[in-house]
Amino acid sequence: MSIQTTIATAAETLPPTLARIARVVRENPSLIVDSTINELASACETSVASVVRFCRAIGVGGYAALRVAIATELGRESAQYNQPRGFGSEIAVGDSLREAAHKIAALELLAIEETIGNLDYDALAGAVDAIDGAERILLFGIGASRLVADDLGHKLLRIGRSAIVLSDAHEASAAAALSATRTVAIGVSNSGATAETVRFLQTARGVGTATIGITGAVESPLAREADRTLLTQARESRFRAGAMVSRIAQLALVDALFIGVAQRRHAHSVHALQRTADATRALRPT
Repeated sequence: MSIQTTIATAAETLPPTLARIARVVRENPSLIVDSTINELASACETSVASVVRFCRAIGVGGYAALRVAIATELGRESAQYNQPRGFGSEIAVGDSLREAAHKIAALELLAIEETIGNLDYDALAGAVDAIDGAERILLFGIGASRLVADDLGHKLLRIGRSAIVLSDAHEASAAAALSATRTVAIGVSNSGATAETVRFLQTARGVGTATIGITGAVESPLAREADRTLLTQARESRFRAGAMVSRIAQLALVDALFIGVAQRRHAHSVHALQRTADATRALRPT
């Protein structure tokens, strides 16, 4: 995981003082490069000791090491995405529409690269095994994560898998409570802390159902209830109507999961996709 993504993730879990430092750095990572430790502490309205604790909390030996890591990463990413030195900073009120669009596009590309590049492929293979052997697949998410569950459920239906995307929390818990062998429950939550989704996996696991969690937080309640956890990595913008960058990371991950399942029965999957495409094409007006 890149240092900026580590900081962005930490902003949601650290104690208040350290989380404030994480949020300031997340919004303008070049501040680290341009500031002394005293200047950063002042910008974050905290102490030098808190900045040192922040460095340790994100796994960096000290402020000097953090400056080097941020500077190196910003330089590499700016060159890769042909962005100016302010790459990685939040969308600002003075940004042009072109600049704002490029910032979001660069973060989304990074989210896909980091998610796929750091994916636990043993966990992915285990999730593919569970889905491939299931007679019933239950999927649940809230908000933007529901859109991701819908997407995966739709794809699985197109290759003949019995996928059910559950529409509300009561329905999800009821379906999970009636789960049986050869059922798999998939919960989607970027934070890993959405109570309804955690309860869905907890209920399913309690009756012996195989559980899969898709989340951006490895140390989260959702991850603890999942037999197999698939992690996304994303630096979310403050301009997030539900989710933006994290949603793209989730979609990339479920595409990888779907492809793994489809490959297990390659000929059948190709045939099923062709038949369903033909069937839907016949419904279009001429």
